[in-house]
Amino acid sequence: MRAVMTRCVCTAVAILGIGTTLAFAQETKDWKAMERDAKRAKVDQMADEALATLFKESATAKELYDKAYGYAVFDNLKVALGVSGGGGNGVAVVGATGERTYMKMGTVGIGFGLGGKSYQVVFLYQDEETFSNFVNKGWQADASAGAVAGTAGAGGQTGFINGVAIYVLTDKGLMANADIAGTKYWKNKKLNE
Repeated sequence: MRAVMTRCVCTAVAILGIGTTLAFAQETKDWKAMERDAKRAKVDQMADEALATLFKESATAKELYDKAYGYAVFDNLKVALGVSGGGGNGVAVVGATGERTYMKMGTVGIGFGLGGKSYQVVFLYQDEETFSNFVNKGWQADASAGAVAGTAGAGGQTGFINGVAIYVLTDKGLMANADIAGTKYWKNKKLNE
């Protein structure tokens, strides 16, 4: 009889343990989902604010945005201490559907400098192919990317070049010549779960 009671107690403890473990796992899963949603909301807010600033400073950018298949906005922090590096987060959005893909960016370079700067980069994509290539294959800005971004002066681009228009915003406003060379963009696996 005592053996039966011991088995019943052990079984009950095991069931409670499994239940507690499952509840903890669910709570952890919920916490991670809440954290992911908060990070997404922060990126979305940054993108909305960057677009509002861009449209206020450039009517041409608003016209291109209205024609674009989609867009991407990134918040970047670049630090230079002899070697420069930086990183940030962003979102790529299909204009017609609002479908979002959260992304990351990273940059590295060599040169003399000391300090840091924070800025946003806005990409406008003319067509689905250009947008999809950026989102699905990533993109690495080379030296020619600086020529694409803002070549028409502080007003920015007047049209798409190779299917994309690029604008860089700083705390001083829209940059006339943007240097995004050495920057790589890719999907953010954690925020897209």
